[in-house]
Amino acid sequence: MKQADIGLIGLAVMGQNLALNINDHGFRLSVFNRTTSKVDDFINGSAKGTQIIGTYSIEEFVNSLSSPRRILLMVKAGEVVDHFIELLVPHLDTGDIIMDGGNSLYTDTTRRVKSMEKKGIVYLGTGISGGEEGARNGPSIMPGGNKEGWPQVKNILQSITAKVDGEPCCEWIGEEGAGHYVKMVHNGIEYGDMQLICEAYQFLREGLSLSVDEIADIFSQWNEGELNSYLIEITSHILRVKDADGEPLVDKILDSAGQKGTGKWTAINSLELGIPLTLIGEAVYSRFLSALKSERVKAAKVLEGPDTEFDYTEQEKAQYIDAVKDALYASKIISYTQGYMLMREAAKAYQWNLNYGGIALIWRGGCIIRSRFLDSIKHAYSNNPELESLLLDDFFQQAIASAQTGWRKTVSLAVESGIPVPGFAAALTFYDGYRMESVPANLLQAQRDYFGAHTFERIDQPRGEFFHHEWADES
Repeated sequence: MKQADIGLIGLAVMGQNLALNINDHGFRLSVFNRTTSKVDDFINGSAKGTQIIGTYSIEEFVNSLSSPRRILLMVKAGEVVDHFIELLVPHLDTGDIIMDGGNSLYTDTTRRVKSMEKKGIVYLGTGISGGEEGARNGPSIMPGGNKEGWPQVKNILQSITAKVDGEPCCEWIGEEGAGHYVKMVHNGIEYGDMQLICEAYQFLREGLSLSVDEIADIFSQWNEGELNSYLIEITSHILRVKDADGEPLVDKILDSAGQKGTGKWTAINSLELGIPLTLIGEAVYSRFLSALKSERVKAAKVLEGPDTEFDYTEQEKAQYIDAVKDALYASKIISYTQGYMLMREAAKAYQWNLNYGGIALIWRGGCIIRSRFLDSIKHAYSNNPELESLLLDDFFQQAIASAQTGWRKTVSLAVESGIPVPGFAAALTFYDGYRMESVPANLLQAQRDYFGAHTFERIDQPRGEFFHHEWADES
């Protein structure tokens, strides 16, 4: 039997769809699953009639692969990945390649890259975005790890990935855990985008008292302009779906959101690196707040707020809708700004060489956060590879300047009406703080020095010189 070009372990939905995608692009593939009945179900089901080879033991699986062996793990992140690595290594030869395509924590990937290198095994941490549809028809792929393996897998990964303007949405990211790190930040931005869309929806629904169908039309219109994106598109689709009784299905869904941890990891890493990832942090906290459903039900009965409805004319209605659109667009810019600030700081801290414009290209297709203005991010970094912040680029400065009146109006009206907009507000507060030449951290430093002798720098002395004042002597 002819040996396979690549092997895949893990036949959940993502794994099955990737396997079919790989087969469609002319590569011979072997598959294995810990529950071997899934192998039979797959081979006799959606993979029937393909050249995909089903295997029923690790040894059979490894022996079915051509050398150097290329193995893609599509299993649950964490201990399961380590478990399969332990099972595989005794059967592998020097130069064989293991790729982890799950949502692994980047520090775990860095550890595995170093550990496998000592054993002569090439390890790649490969972020894959796009969900089930992307896996089947072309995801966005972010490979990192031991670069020796990249030439061996480049053709396969770039063949199966999404294409935009003929360019594959897959390129080498960087060393160690860089691929999974960039995927983590992608997911953090995804958390932010989803939260902002939900805030726009709630403001339109509760503030303007619009119907779900009206809001679906608004999102469809927004998707034709600068807000064009996958998430805006699917939101308009979701809002049009009716339940069996003819009512919007979205109204029947419990308002308690889940998560798989990548957004939380992004927020935690921002604290570790000292980057104000305020919007993504609020998106994570909003999911936590949503999970407090029983407490919120009790609080709704006893905690008072303002009247959430306000009167408006038809002309004012259009103005309010445009203001929400501006708030959504400006806040989305802040979300990407903060995400790129975090990646820039991580590159310094972990000594990675990240191509920020290239990352924007990878995200243009296949992934969940794909959107029109990723091209503008690519142009910003092409014009200035050392750009410290997207807000310092001319395009984004002008975009924020055009949108900020509506942005501020939306946040103000939401606060007056008692409608929570933590994402919009966090983004606006970050913007105002970032554009301030002076902030009250001078008083904060004086307080720290007063009670803890933590010292401070002076504006009339060189940076790096620290002073202490005996404040209590003058009180």
